[in-house]
Amino acid sequence: MGCATQGEKAAIIKELREKGYQLKYLLRAMHMAKSTYYFEISKNDIVAERNQEILEEIKSIFEINKRRYGVRRVQHELINRGYKVNHKRVQRLMHEAGLAGKRPKEKYHSYKGEVGKIADNVIDRNFGTTAPLQKWTTDVSQFNFSWGKCYLSPILDMASNEIISYDLALSPNMEQIKRMLDSAFQKFPNLKGLIFHSDQGWQYQHAYYRNRLSEHGIIQSMSRKGNCYDNCIMETFFGRMKNEMYYGYEKDFKSFEEFSTAVEEYIDYYNNNRIQAKTKWMTPVQYRKSSMCSA
Repeated sequence: MGCATQGEKAAIIKELREKGYQLKYLLRAMHMAKSTYYFEISKNDIVAERNQEILEEIKSIFEINKRRYGVRRVQHELINRGYKVNHKRVQRLMHEAGLAGKRPKEKYHSYKGEVGKIADNVIDRNFGTTAPLQKWTTDVSQFNFSWGKCYLSPILDMASNEIISYDLALSPNMEQIKRMLDSAFQKFPNLKGLIFHSDQGWQYQHAYYRNRLSEHGIIQSMSRKGNCYDNCIMETFFGRMKNEMYYGYEKDFKSFEEFSTAVEEYIDYYNNNRIQAKTKWMTPVQYRKSSMCSA
């Protein structure tokens, strides 16, 4: 027992006392004073009480966010709530309580060859920005259900990770793209100089899409053919979203209308409640507003 700390010795003594052993003999065997034992036990009780308090907060955060948060986000949400706690402690408490966040799995491919005009890869994997509304990205992702397929087309801001606008449809057509753009331009009408990135999907080669961007002074950028890393920010969002509200829940959505409601709720949650490391542990909307106020 020479390597054991006083706290560890006290814990062993307490456990043996609960099994019926007398304290005085245990103290003698451990070479520990009675006052030291009671001090260490009281200290351990305080730590255990504090851990229980933190665990209750962790459970609250975990459930409020529909079991989507992992250790890092839980830790930073605890910090936001006024707790000073490191990630190892959070990790241990979550592991002991059986709380585990969800991890990323299919992708809709919109590439159909050169059916329009291919734009230059202006972004060229330089996803860095100094403020929101400088670089946007978009893509289309497919969701499969027993009742059919549907397609999500969002616009994401590379600075804040905010979903600027989106459209969910039963078919990936130009009407979907039109609705998505209309919503984005209504929200932010002045976008001159913004770089808008996508893959080489047929939608983004289309004259309508290119003309709408040009009308707003937006610079179009496209990934290289078949290179998912050129648009990894959008890929990351789709992976996260599917992992948190789609994989394992497919049978819960009995119709397009039900899934549409769930998507609306998720994107509202993602924009307004889900904190992120990239946005200094603020939500995307908080980060945009904070950045634009300080600009």
